[in-house]
Formats: sequence, structure tokens, C-alpha cells
Amino acid sequence: MTRRKPQIMGILNVTPDSFYDRSRCFETDKAIEHGIRMFQEGADLIDIGGESTRPGAPPVSEEEEMARVIPVIKALKKQIPIPISIDTQKPRIAETAIQEGASILNDVSGFHDPKMIEVAAKRSVKICVMHMKGSPRTMQEDPHYEEGILNHLLLWMEERAKTLIEAGVQEKNIIFDPGIGFGKTVEHNLEILHNLQKFKAMGFPILLGLSRKSFMGKIVNKPSQDLLPTTIAMNTVALMANVDIIRIHDVAEHRHVVDVLERYFDVNKVQQV
Repeated sequence: MTRRKPQIMGILNVTPDSFYDRSRCFETDKAIEHGIRMFQEGADLIDIGGESTRPGAPPVSEEEEMARVIPVIKALKKQIPIPISIDTQKPRIAETAIQEGASILNDVSGFHDPKMIEVAAKRSVKICVMHMKGSPRTMQEDPHYEEGILNHLLLWMEERAKTLIEAGVQEKNIIFDPGIGFGKTVEHNLEILHNLQKFKAMGFPILLGLSRKSFMGKIVNKPSQDLLPTTIAMNTVALMANVDIIRIHDVAEHRHVVDVLERYFDVNKVQQV
């Protein structure tokens, strides 16, 4: 399997209630500063979201979400040269974000809304299609999968890809995210991590977002602010499995991890020739 150089997607939450409090940049100026800082630390992409998707999070109105994210997108587009992703489930916000400079749509609902698919097809941008069971308010209420989490996700990826391509989305623009922590138990999340190669075998780039999530806290009995070492360990597993994008809060630390692993793979390739 051809190895692509992995990319770091820095998380920029323009929200007052995201699960990791140190990632919240609710004031526009601070959000812009944080985006610039992540670029300087080595982010390859910036993912901007204006609505928390933590378990139990309440919905945000379209007007409020628009007011949070669009000024940040406009400012960062002028100041940093890397791609900007908009994390939203709302078609109008997706459309406006693209007009203002975003080039990636990241939808945690897996493009459940046909109008989101229309935007993706019309604009021909990269899309991150994430799996979530239910909604943020309900997803962690006794999640279970009769066919098993692995079979469920592989079938879901196949069906989503078919739906998206038939609706006009170019296959080359589809990125899948198995949705760590979105309607999954600790065991589900570990099974996903153990089988990343099976998702890669579907032929699409894979994005993984596990940064400081509570399932790791349950394993090591630590709160989110103490989960940087655990996050690095889990993302190293993901990178060794050839995951294409890691979505993270701590850019500088993961830049070191990615660069060291890329040097390792380069050396290993030379030795095998």
C-alpha cells in the first residue's frame, strides 16, 4: 500500500462549551491568534467549528454559528496559506464558509442532510464524512451495534460513498472518519483503532479525531487536560497504521511525532531496498 505523508489538522473551537476547555477561543481575535499559532507550530490544516459536538451538547442557531465562524475564516484566509476546514452540519454555513475561503467541509453527521451533499457536489471541495450514532445529545446513551462496530462501520462507509458519488460528489474528494467517541464505548473505540488497516483498505483517505477524548480518560483515569501523553500514544498507533489526517488540539507536540515517524519510514524504506 502506498504511504501518503500524514497531515495534522489543528482544532479551532470558536465555542464557549467544547469538551476541552483549553481549546475554546470564543472571542474572534483570540480565535484568529490561535489559528495563526497552530499554523506556526506546524499544522497542515485548520478545522474551525462554531458548535460543540461534545456528548450532551445543545444545538446552536444558524445565525449564532455563522457569527462565530465566518469572521475567523475570512481573517485566517488572508493570514495563513494552509487549507481551512469548516466543521458544520448546516448547508448555508457550509456554502458561506466556502465563499469566504474554506476548502474542506467536515460534517460530523456524515452528510446526513441532502442539502449538505448538494453543497459538496456543487463546490467540488474535499469533504470529511464522519460516523456518528444519533446526535451529540443522545449518542452516548448506551451505544450498541448488533452486527458489531467493525462490520457496521465498513458497511456504512460503503453505503455513504455510493450515496455521495451518485449525488455528484467526486470520489477523490471523499475522506472518511470513523467517529471515535461519537456513539461508541471504550471497547468500540479500541476495536476501531485495532482495525484501522481495514478502513484504509476501502480505498479512501482516513481522518482520525481522538484528541484528549474521554474514552482514554476512562482507561488511565485522567481528565482531558491530562491526556496529552495518551493522545500522542494513540495517534502514534494511528500514524503507524497509515492514517492520513489526525485531528488534534496540540499541534507542536504532534508535529514532532509526525516528523520523527516520517523519518523512520524513510530510513526503513532505504534499508529494505
